[in-house]
Amino acid sequence: MRSSSDTVETKTALVVGASGIAGSALVDRLADGGWDVVALSRRPIRRSDVRHVSADLNSVESLREALAGEEASHVFYTAWSRMNTEQENIETNATMLRNLLASLSGHPVKHVALMTGLKHYLGPFEAYAAGEMPDTPFRESEPRLPTPNFYYAQEDELWAAAGKHGFGWSVHRAHTVIGHAIGNAMNMGLTLAVQASICRELGQPFIFPGSETQWNSLTDMTDSGLLADHLIWAATADGVGDEAYNIVNGDSFRWRRMWPALAAYFGVEPVGYAGHPRPLEQQMLGREGLWADIAARHGLAEPDLARLASWWHTDGDLGRNLEVVTDMSKSRLAGFTGYRRTEDSFTRLFDRLRADRLIPAAASAPA
Repeated sequence: MRSSSDTVETKTALVVGASGIAGSALVDRLADGGWDVVALSRRPIRRSDVRHVSADLNSVESLREALAGEEASHVFYTAWSRMNTEQENIETNATMLRNLLASLSGHPVKHVALMTGLKHYLGPFEAYAAGEMPDTPFRESEPRLPTPNFYYAQEDELWAAAGKHGFGWSVHRAHTVIGHAIGNAMNMGLTLAVQASICRELGQPFIFPGSETQWNSLTDMTDSGLLADHLIWAATADGVGDEAYNIVNGDSFRWRRMWPALAAYFGVEPVGYAGHPRPLEQQMLGREGLWADIAARHGLAEPDLARLASWWHTDGDLGRNLEVVTDMSKSRLAGFTGYRRTEDSFTRLFDRLRADRLIPAAASAPA
């Protein structure tokens, strides 16, 4: 097993997908920890101590030009592109990772960390939990499902490049990530905050959108800050590289307990599962104009509802008809001891969203 331990002088991090939920938290952790950080993303990074570069991940030439002169020792890949079919997801996302790794030929890369997720065990969106699933809690030793999956294709690209170029690697399988990002396609924390804010403005109850199974069963989630810690740990600690790891907060909960806690934060009435799912894509249909009005009245920073709420993704997560619990034993035995309480992850995010004027302040009254 290769070691990824380095001196401080050689630690230059390239974060790909740096403006997303995982990437932005990682940029903050690395920069605050004294790393030299290069952030690759479509949108600029708001830190003066981080170098931002923009490139087309579909073009090796574009990547080489953008990264010319950089000397990345550690690469953290958190980007993805959502396509219409899983075959398109495979072709696009595997190609982007392959291009990135090819463009780094000649760089002193010691470790590449790849973020994926629990669709490794659940299957892709178009065949989500459609076949026989492994028993919970999900463990890294489970074999791949007999279904095409872009996470598998990305792993194969990573392993092929590692074998060719000799760098260490790690794969990080997160559950639904709670963190701060705008314009992200998978953002349950912000989506629920927007839902609750709209309910408060209208004086309406905060209705759970998902299935009876999700309401009553155990589940878990991943705090973006904890995910960042996990990525850095696997990339730098001795003897833990060249492995795939699950990464979740470490607690488990039931939505029937969490939902009232989230409702209490916003001062709205919680309503749980009642006979059938009530998806957010239906509950929030046509709310774009309302949100623009809310944003104008409260001086919010983002009036475009589509950049804040990913109704489809939250409906998919909360609509599942199976228990989703993740085993963290492999990371614990390897020495990672990080932990978060999921309720605290939500409330810290909500506090930050209010401070950044992305949702109305606590003093706002119902319309």
